[in-house]
Amino acid sequence: MKTWLAAVATALTVTLASPVLAQDGGWSLAIHGGAGVIERASLTPEQDAAYRAALDSALQVGAEVLDNGGSALDAVEAVIQVLEDDPLFNAGRGAVFTADGRIEHDAAIMDGTTLDAGAVAGLTRTRHPISAARAVMEDSPHVFLIGQGAETFARAQGLEEVEPAYFFTERRWRGLVRQLERDGLPVPARPEGAPPEGAMAVVTPPLDERKFGTVGVVALDREGRLAAGTSTGGMSGKRWGRVGDVPVIGAGTYASDADGCAVSATGSGEYFIRATVARDICARYAMERDHPEWERVRVDEMLAACDPDMICTVHMRRPVYIAASAEIREVGELGGEGGVIVMTRSGEPWFEMNTSGMYRGAVSSTEPAWVAIYADDPEYSPEDD
Repeated sequence: MKTWLAAVATALTVTLASPVLAQDGGWSLAIHGGAGVIERASLTPEQDAAYRAALDSALQVGAEVLDNGGSALDAVEAVIQVLEDDPLFNAGRGAVFTADGRIEHDAAIMDGTTLDAGAVAGLTRTRHPISAARAVMEDSPHVFLIGQGAETFARAQGLEEVEPAYFFTERRWRGLVRQLERDGLPVPARPEGAPPEGAMAVVTPPLDERKFGTVGVVALDREGRLAAGTSTGGMSGKRWGRVGDVPVIGAGTYASDADGCAVSATGSGEYFIRATVARDICARYAMERDHPEWERVRVDEMLAACDPDMICTVHMRRPVYIAASAEIREVGELGGEGGVIVMTRSGEPWFEMNTSGMYRGAVSSTEPAWVAIYADDPEYSPEDD
């Protein structure tokens, strides 16, 4: 049998790239709602269904924008607004509390065509932080505004404001109380204007929102333009004005048509900042895309090392996989966890994580919408190194 196998030509499995949607006037969209320890046992069937329905509804909003000729930026903003209004996610109305009992929002958006970007941190009254980030990009000479100054700017742009109690959710408050009590820290008074205790339905959060709660969108429009956006309430119980990777351009959010890549990240933000994840993914992707011979050398070396009495199967890895997996691996080596969504100019979405789950989904002009939660969901099948 070994002799027969040796006589058979060595098998080489090549994963083909997806159609080049940008050249065909197509569009593509991918979203995430946070990554972390999300396992089937931690979600009831009702919770599972609620998250999937919320992701699907957000995808439909983005699909309508892009299908009608809207820009990638418009789609990113519209979808994130939907997610910011959904209390299931740690952004906008579902945001977590600081140790002082406040809710502080961070967001960023980036235009891949011009490399223009806008970011905000520490907002407390602006209903849609992602819209404030876009206003910074388009209506100011700056990239990043924080705290009261950012709030004043958003108000001057006519963006909708709400009372801080608008963002209150019982499950986030109870999560903060449990965390502070566990850590031996003082519990602040219940926020002014919050509903009476017991008046609001509680849905047990299935993941550790202190680290992994974020929403993000990457999009390719019919004109071949890329954009990325991300929004978050940050870490539950955060102190001292902590800001994570989300509003840091190049860490949690990045887009570049020249690189052919848009990225939104979710995870333990300090590590994503240190690894400059979003920008590095795009840089790695562009280099791998422009130098396919590098991957060919790897394949040839692996085949050369194959036992001559065996049939070897080697995958030709996509450039986007090489880039995303390398960065998430680096985050893991630093001690961090999380995931990324990546969109290329071919319209190919990619999802990479080192956690047991990430709320995510995608839709395009050629493929119907799909959503997933767990790392081993059928829609997510990372290639082996």
